[in-house]
Formats: sequence, structure tokens, C-alpha cells
Amino acid sequence: MLGLTGVFAYNVFFFSGLETVTAGRASFIIAANPAFIALFSALLFNEKLGFVRGAGICISFAGAAVTISKGSFAALSQGRLGVGELYILGCVVSWVAYSLLGKKAMRNLSPLVAVTCSCLKGTVCLLASALSEGLVSQIAAFSSSVWLEILYLGFFGSALGFTWYYEGILALGPLRASVFINIVPISSAFLGFVLLHETIDTSLVREQS
Repeated sequence: MLGLTGVFAYNVFFFSGLETVTAGRASFIIAANPAFIALFSALLFNEKLGFVRGAGICISFAGAAVTISKGSFAALSQGRLGVGELYILGCVVSWVAYSLLGKKAMRNLSPLVAVTCSCLKGTVCLLASALSEGLVSQIAAFSSSVWLEILYLGFFGSALGFTWYYEGILALGPLRASVFINIVPISSAFLGFVLLHETIDTSLVREQS
């Protein structure tokens, strides 16, 4: 289940969403992760929320709604969301499941073993999908820069990032560890603006505020 949720489903939803959603906007939607993890940690593991955390969850959901709807709640209420935004919401669901399942898995496994096993199983599922999309015919045309980007995603974005995240869950619990995901939107929006020349519209500014 870790491989299917955190590796396979998350990456399929994430990269499918990035085809139509900017990196900055996607990161702000994903910032709803801590709120969902806190909510389900309380429901499943009896972790205490309290008034402050409960208020924080409501604010987080409101901020995600602003970002997803681009500031138009009418569009949100009428279900007029883009496919890309729906894919990124799929990321949120996948990561919440991965985080909560990881807490149970690490009762018997170390973070490194849990990440290794989940990555191996997720890779098998991803490989099958990639082969169906013509991986064999495309791989020969990959440039050196593409290989470097894949290396970065594989080592820093997956192996190292996932292991450190599980180390955090083991030490702090899923609720407190997930709070650090809130660093991602600000850095992603800034780097998206600097490196990819993405615009930062008013809905992102309101969410950051």
C-alpha cells in the first residue's frame, strides 16, 4: 500500500497535474496535506487536535479553496475545476494515505526499509505504465540535462526526501512532521517565479498571507 499510494499514485497525479498547473500553484494545493493528516491522525490514532489546531485546519482548507478556485468560490461551488487541479488534489489524498500508513509500517520497519520497499513496489507499477506510454522508444532521445533532472528527482526528491520524511514521522508523529510541508509552497512559488518565470497571482498571495 505504501508503494501504491506514496510512490505510484502520488507521482502519477503530481506529474499529470503539472502538465496544466504551474509548480507554484500546485505546491499551494499540496499545502493542504498537513491539515488532512492532522484530521485523520485525530480520527484514526486519537491524536489530540485542540482549538488552535482545529482552527488551523479550517484556515488551511480555506486557503486551499482560494488557490484551487483561483479566488473564485463561485467556480468552486459549481464544480468548475480544471483537470490539473483535480490531479493535484489526488496527490493530497495519496500523500495523506502514505503518511498514515507509514506510521503503522514503522512499528516493525525502519524508515529506510519502509521507503526502500515502497519505492521498489511503486517503481514496478510506474514502469508498467511508462512502458505502455512508449518509454523504450523515448529513452534513447533523452538529453544529458534530462538524465540529470531524473537523477535529482530520484535521489534528492524521492530516496533522500522520503527517508528523511519518515525519520521525521518516527520522531515527531505524522501530525507534527507534516507541518514542515508548509515550507514547500513559499519556496516553490519563489523558485517557480525565478526559474520558470511563473506568475504569482492574487489568489496565491492571499493564500501565503
